[in-house]
Amino acid sequence: MAKLNFSLDGKSLGEFALDKERITIGRRPSNDIHIDNLAVSGEHAMILTLGNDSFLEDLNSTNGTLVNKKLIKKHVLQHGDVIEFGKYQLKYVSENQEKNAHSDGFEKTMLIKKPANLDENVAEPLAVSESGPVLAEVIVDPTPKLEPEPDQEVQVSSSFTSENTQTIGHLQVLNGNNSGHELLLNRTMVKLGKPGAQLAVITKRPHGYYITHIEGEAHPFVNGQSIGVQAHALNDHDVIELSGTKMEFYLA
Repeated sequence: MAKLNFSLDGKSLGEFALDKERITIGRRPSNDIHIDNLAVSGEHAMILTLGNDSFLEDLNSTNGTLVNKKLIKKHVLQHGDVIEFGKYQLKYVSENQEKNAHSDGFEKTMLIKKPANLDENVAEPLAVSESGPVLAEVIVDPTPKLEPEPDQEVQVSSSFTSENTQTIGHLQVLNGNNSGHELLLNRTMVKLGKPGAQLAVITKRPHGYYITHIEGEAHPFVNGQSIGVQAHALNDHDVIELSGTKMEFYLA
């Protein structure tokens, strides 16, 4: 489990475990992390944790939120990141990311079954690796097959476990160079998009699949409507649009 080390001018004030999906930070006592300082807004920022990843968002605070001395609006937290609120600091510590710090960013990529009508050996990037905000390549098997093979699965770190269920979600790309490609959603979380531009996650929960906007000014669209800032439940045959790419979600 990731945590935040809380300090003031280098002096430790304790730590906060990121043990729930949404953690709020601000001057009001109702926040999960209460910082009683005039430089901090009443509801200053929030951290959304999905699986082993945490995402920081500034909530239109007066003085803004700094990560590693840079002003951010939304940020995918990495091990060792330092969040600043005036003189107060929260250092993000993730044992899982620390273990994978020296691993190859392309080691954990998404493998997608190649439809028979496509000739490309390597498709354009569609998703990011689970080890961090590195754009992962989508590998396509170019070898023709006489018999159909089952869809390849998303390869992720061992901390992401699949759930046994009779109905598994899929994504099929509807346009662009990746048109026809399919992605099996049999893991707890799959990230889609490109960090710094537009990033979203699809999470698998006991009662269904949800898509959540993480990063970027534009929110993903589902069936032509923006999903907004909240997690959006996906229904069979919903059409997701992300960075100009349209994908159909379906259950099989």
